[in-house]
Amino acid sequence: MDKTIVTILGVVFLAIGVLGFVNDPLLGIFEVDALHNIIHIISGALALVAVSMGASATRLFCRVFGIVYGLVAVLGFLMPGDMILGLFEANLADDVLHLVLAVIFLYLGFGRGQSSQAPMSV
Repeated sequence: MDKTIVTILGVVFLAIGVLGFVNDPLLGIFEVDALHNIIHIISGALALVAVSMGASATRLFCRVFGIVYGLVAVLGFLMPGDMILGLFEANLADDVLHLVLAVIFLYLGFGRGQSSQAPMSV
């Protein structure tokens, strides 16, 4: 199931990254720029590579990207204006989406992944 979720998110990241180059604001809601789009494309590609490398790589991807997207969300909520660290555009919709993605990735990387590996006790 984790593999399926990360694969879907990887494909969505790739599609959103490409779509962002021709549609800004993306879907009429999300502020994007070239760097933001490139980050989405790289995120999607890395997600698909991680999935192809197996469960351990997928879990590591989820952990790292959960932390990264969580930090980006916090920065987005705390920083004034529509720029994250002066590098790329992000509005409130982006910040909320980054938070949701962080929660999903952190759950897959730390929460659910660990419980399925623990031996069962009677």
